[in-house]
Amino acid sequence: GKPTLYGSLTRRGLSTEGVPDIAASEGFVVGEVTKKSILISCPHENVSTKFLAPYTTFCRIHQKSITCLDISSGGGLGVSTSTDGTMKIWQAANGEIRRLLEGHVYDVNCCRFFPSGLVVLSGGMDAQLKIWSAEDASCVVTFKGHKGGILDTAIVGRGRNVLSCSRDGTARLWDCGKSACLGVIVDCGSPVNGIAVGTADNSLNLGMPEKAPSEREVGTEGKILLLAREDKKLQGVGLQSRQPVFLFVGSDAFNCCTFLSSTYILAGTQDGNIYQLDVRNTNAPVQVIRRSGAPVLSLLPYRDGFIASQGN
Repeated sequence: GKPTLYGSLTRRGLSTEGVPDIAASEGFVVGEVTKKSILISCPHENVSTKFLAPYTTFCRIHQKSITCLDISSGGGLGVSTSTDGTMKIWQAANGEIRRLLEGHVYDVNCCRFFPSGLVVLSGGMDAQLKIWSAEDASCVVTFKGHKGGILDTAIVGRGRNVLSCSRDGTARLWDCGKSACLGVIVDCGSPVNGIAVGTADNSLNLGMPEKAPSEREVGTEGKILLLAREDKKLQGVGLQSRQPVFLFVGSDAFNCCTFLSSTYILAGTQDGNIYQLDVRNTNAPVQVIRRSGAPVLSLLPYRDGFIASQGN
């Protein structure tokens, strides 16, 4: 593409309200400035970015890189995993550590709260999936069956069933009440880096299951499972039918995926592309968003848009 444009910002002073007076170098324009944000634009390229300062920073929860985090539905608690080998539950208001969740062998790759906010689901390099009580840090269920490290999880509905994906190339559906695997949803022969489950658009043909679903399978009907694969493919599968719905080939390994609606989905690649697709027609993307070549590591729907994190 085009050569990268570089510029600099200089603080000239401070207003009586404490808002900095900032000037930009040639080619860049400073827009709105507050105590917590700066809007910078490059008129020649017709692009602008709003830089936000964090409202709070918690420095004492982990000692090394944070690999995953989630906030409970009520907003009161956070759970996070780190390359320091720990998984912790903490108060979202002040970062105070509430519980240390110990039981995985090796690193924990992913963690998330159940919709209740009282229970946590985690997946580790030990190929185990675990369910924890956020109240007393006890491990109440351990699922075994994957042959490689678990890379992501998803929760179906209120959480009687959960999903996991792994380096072993499979995505599995689990029954929390019986601590049992309800089936391999897909085996694609390539590591599955991320998954997402959502309600499918009514016009989409999800296929029929080859055999009647178990009565332990709850809330899978009408749902589609997205798989972000290492082999540059984004796949859609009928969750109850286990039948393929679409297969989209991207520019590099897919790291993450999410639903914007029952029609629109997002997926991010290792080379910095964010693909927006319409599940009814995945032949060509609706748009491809690219801010840099850094890996897209996570995607989160937010209001009318989304939040993306990149590895730079």
